[in-house]
Amino acid sequence: MAELRYNPLTRDWTMVASHRQNRPQMPKDWCPFCPGSGKVPDEGFSVLRYPNDFPALSQNPPEPDDVATDLFQVRPAYGRCEVILYSDHHRAFLKDLSDEHTHELARLWQECFLDFQKDDQIKYVFLFENRGDVVGVTMPHPHGQAYGYSFVPKRLREEVASAKEYREEHEECLFCALMREEIRDGRRIIFENEHFIVYLPFFEPVTYGVQVTAKRHLADLSQMTEKELFSLGEVVRDCAGMYDSLFEMPFPYMMCMHNAPVNDGEHPEFHFHIEYYPPMRAADKQQFFASSETGAWAWCNPTRPEEKAEELRQAYRRYQETK
Repeated sequence: MAELRYNPLTRDWTMVASHRQNRPQMPKDWCPFCPGSGKVPDEGFSVLRYPNDFPALSQNPPEPDDVATDLFQVRPAYGRCEVILYSDHHRAFLKDLSDEHTHELARLWQECFLDFQKDDQIKYVFLFENRGDVVGVTMPHPHGQAYGYSFVPKRLREEVASAKEYREEHEECLFCALMREEIRDGRRIIFENEHFIVYLPFFEPVTYGVQVTAKRHLADLSQMTEKELFSLGEVVRDCAGMYDSLFEMPFPYMMCMHNAPVNDGEHPEFHFHIEYYPPMRAADKQQFFASSETGAWAWCNPTRPEEKAEELRQAYRRYQETK
C-alpha cells in the first residue's frame, strides 16, 4: 500500500508506504548496485541513476485505501524515486573520488533534476544522501537518492515563504544576506572553493551541521554553469572528506539539497544551498532528535557553533593534507 495522507494540523502530507517495511538489509555476499548483480551494467560505470526497488512514490501509484472522510484526506502517492550511484566500487568513499569523477556526479544530479522537472505533476525535486547505519542505511554501497514529490514539503515551503517575505521587505535575497553576514563575522566559515562557501550557520540546531551555499544567486541546479557544477561535485566530496577526518572514521550524515520548487512559476527569492544533518555530537556520542526537537520542533544545540566550526576547519585541513 502506498498513498499520501494529509495532516490538517501541520498542513503537510505524510507518505504512507507499507511495502517499504519489508525492504531487506543487504546480504553479505550480494549487492544490487555492484556489477555482476544483474541490476547494473556488468562492464561497470562511474556514476549511474538506478530505479528505486522500494519507491515511496511512483508515476503509476495504486489507488488509495478506502479510508478517506470529509476530514481525513488521501491522494495517490504520485512522484518519482531514484537511487544515484556514486561509483561501481562497493567500498568506495566519496572523499576519495577524483575531480573528474565528482564532475560526472554533479552532471548526473543536474540531469536527474531536469528530468524530474519535466513532469508537471512534480512540484519539488529533493536530492539527498543518507550515510551510515545510524541513520538507517540498508545498502552501504556509496549512493544518494532523488525524490520527486507531488507537493512541496512543509520544511521547504517555510524556507520559500521566509525568503519571499524578506525579499519583498528588503529587496534582496535572504540567503545572500545570511552568507554576507557569515563572511563578515568569519568565525563559522569552514572552507570555500570558487563557487561555493561552507559554514556552520549562526543558528545551526545540529552539532557539526554545516551548510553549503552557492556564491552566485541561483535558485536551483538547472541554473548552474558547467564550472559551478564542477565546483558543486568537489565541495560535496570535500565535505565528506572533512567529516571523515573529524574523528578519523567514516562519518554518518544526512545531506539535503535545497532547490526552489518546480512547475510553480519563478522563484527569484530562493537560493540553492545544501544542509547537512550529522547524527553524532562526538566520536562516541549520538545526538538524538528527541521530544523537544520532534514534538515541538524546538531545536536545542548542545554545543557552541563557533567552537565546532574550528574543529571542522582543522578536520578539513587534515583531509587536504591526505589528498
